[in-house]
Formats: sequence, structure tokens, C-alpha cells
Amino acid sequence: MTRAGLDKEPQQVATMFDGVARRYDLTNTVLTAGMDRRWRALTRRALQVRPGERVLDLAAGTAISTVEYARSGAWCVAADFSLGMLHGGAHRDVPKVAADAFHLPFASGVFDAVTVSFGLRNMNDTVAALREMARVVRPGGRLVICEVSQPSWRPARWLYHNLLLRALPWIARPFSSNSAAYRYLAESMRDWHDQRSLAELIDRSGWTEVEWMNLTFGAVAVHRAVNPEPSAPEPEMGTREA
Repeated sequence: MTRAGLDKEPQQVATMFDGVARRYDLTNTVLTAGMDRRWRALTRRALQVRPGERVLDLAAGTAISTVEYARSGAWCVAADFSLGMLHGGAHRDVPKVAADAFHLPFASGVFDAVTVSFGLRNMNDTVAALREMARVVRPGGRLVICEVSQPSWRPARWLYHNLLLRALPWIARPFSSNSAAYRYLAESMRDWHDQRSLAELIDRSGWTEVEWMNLTFGAVAVHRAVNPEPSAPEPEMGTREA
């Protein structure tokens, strides 16, 4: 079965997700003991979207998260580079677009907010992806990322790395349509940034007011940031004759 490597070559990642699409939502719910629903609700709350706003849900998979965010009355579009995942969510009544995170098919500044849930770590250039997200969000718009992280309490971190991540592929096997993919997912979770390191990457990408909130002992974290307003030009100094 197809799985990606930690170099996260885009075609391999897309093919891998095509292979897990059929039972992806069910497998996620089983692996998280239903906490995925709570994480989506908290991400929607962090977005602070209002009716009439435009929201890009990037790496949206089957659009299950897009539907959650649309409950706020915003116009939300699901974008993903895995056609299999988008087809898997064909029954969900939200707009869907096949999109490369590094070359989004949208004009600059057209969205009020962009969000990524459990997809940023699958992109092989985090800073480039975050900069492209900033391009399509208006000045003053928001970024919200819900992603795995590193538990801050040492005993929880040991259990996370040595028990949970080792067991994850075996737990997924009866439910997933591509169990080999979950070996990559466990490796990518182990290899991913902690909360502060990700915040620094977001800041380096041009976003401001970066903050985060830990969920589930820090195994998951929600990061939030703002696309800065352009700086006002310095007034030109006039000349005056004596």
C-alpha cells in the first residue's frame, strides 16, 4: 500500500491520502476516541468568523471541517490537493476546489480567514505554505491552525511518543483503507514541531500576533495569528525657502 516519506514529496502525499479517503473520517474518530469533533468545534470558535465572511479551509480533506466552520454563517470553501479526499466528501454541501497549497488558485486578499487542520505538517515547506496563505487573506484577516504538537508535561510526552504513536498504525489497521499510511502519519507526528517552534515559523512567515492554545495535554494545539495591515508610508519632508 502507498505511503509517503518524511521528505513529504507532494505527489506521494496526495496519492497516500487518495488511498485513505474512503474511511478517513471514521478512522480519525476511532483513533481520537471522538475528540476530533471537539477539536473542530474549538477551531471554529478560534476562527471567530461572522456571517458573510469568506473562509478558506486548506487541506480540508473530505470537507468535514468546512461544514463545521460554515455553521457560523460564513461562506467556506474546502481546498485540498487529494482528489480522492475531495471525492470522499462529495456528499457535503460546501464548495470544493483542488488546490496546491504553494500555488493557491485564488486572487490576493480575497479571504477573511484561512484555516488548516492536521494538514500543515504534510506540506514540505512550512514557511512557503504559510506565506501563500497570507497572500490570499486580506490585511487584518486571520489564520488558525489546528495541528498535532508535543505534550508539555514530560510523563504525557513519554506516553505519547512511546505508546500512542507506536500503537497508532495497529489501531488504525482494522478501520483504514490504507493502513500503511498511518505509519507515515505516526512518524510525521513524532517529527513535528512543538508549540513555540511552530509559532516562530508562523511569525517568520509574516503573520503577527501569534498565540496558541493547548488541547489534550498539548498533543494538539491551536495556533492563531493575524495578517498585518500594511504600514503607512512615512510623510515626505517638504522644503521651504529662506
